[in-house]
Amino acid sequence: MTVTARLAQPLRERARRPDDLRTVARFAAEDTTLASPGTIALRRLANLLASYTPHDGAFQLRLPGTWAVRVSRTSTEASYATVGPALCVAAQGAKVIMLGREVLEYDPEHLLVLALGLPISSQVTRASRQDPYLGFVLELDPSRIAELAPRVFPRGIPKASDIGGLFAGRSTDPIVDAASRLLELLAHPDDAHLLGPLVVDEILIRLLRTPFGRRVAQIGNPKSGVQQIGEAVTWIRAHFAHPVTVEDMAKSVYMSASSFHQRFKAITSMSPLQYQKVLRLHETRRLMLFQNMDATDACRRVGYVSPSQFSREYSRFFGSAPVRDIARLREEGFAPPD
Repeated sequence: MTVTARLAQPLRERARRPDDLRTVARFAAEDTTLASPGTIALRRLANLLASYTPHDGAFQLRLPGTWAVRVSRTSTEASYATVGPALCVAAQGAKVIMLGREVLEYDPEHLLVLALGLPISSQVTRASRQDPYLGFVLELDPSRIAELAPRVFPRGIPKASDIGGLFAGRSTDPIVDAASRLLELLAHPDDAHLLGPLVVDEILIRLLRTPFGRRVAQIGNPKSGVQQIGEAVTWIRAHFAHPVTVEDMAKSVYMSASSFHQRFKAITSMSPLQYQKVLRLHETRRLMLFQNMDATDACRRVGYVSPSQFSREYSRFFGSAPVRDIARLREEGFAPPD
């Protein structure tokens, strides 16, 4: 989540282009019943996140599936990662997230939900050394959502009007408070082991009870398009280095190729083959940066037959040739881990 690469335009500038954008404004109608989290609740969460983030970066916490993130400066460059399903809560600062042509901004007033594993670009738009961006990430378990959703919707889970895999909505004091209590438990391993899953369930229930809860419920609904495409994404991520076709991907979830392509693009904002290519590029960058693999070996590892094609696609996506890009990242401090 911390590897960066240069874009021709900052994401915020792209967000000003109406033809490129679905903004958080489209959630305003369903969010009017919610008040934004209070200053005290956000300050408590920010202080806890700061205690778990000694410097900039993403830190995995003791409870599986939980992360704390800190960034102490804004940038005109994008960070690339494949993330989800996940809930992202900003206690301080703001971020812009881009998926295909969709751009969303989230901050302490808004939550971000990724319904399945998505290759996103992000940019911190509000942060400083004194007031860094501080965020909490909770990985979402579709099976747990499937168990809890019928309790929240005892008369049946209502259909969601929008099937996109990335969405934002108003944050709430109860969700922020529950996230803080979860972080406080981490200081006591026995309590975290016993009580942590209960607090996670509380967060999920409160998330399901928001005006966008019906969309969250689709993450765990085996009959939903989100769940079907989520299963396909898992299959693609397991086979992305192999020469697979859209027909192969569709067969993995028992769909026709045409229906699969249409639904996949509606949910992920990209075609299945575009998704596979982005995964390959993310993986080659990781192999070169953190495993010291050269570009030729890295591109072959992920399924590229032609190094020249790989170099062209890498340069187009990340903004510079592989060797130059990795050298720049290492100059900025992204050294291989010990």
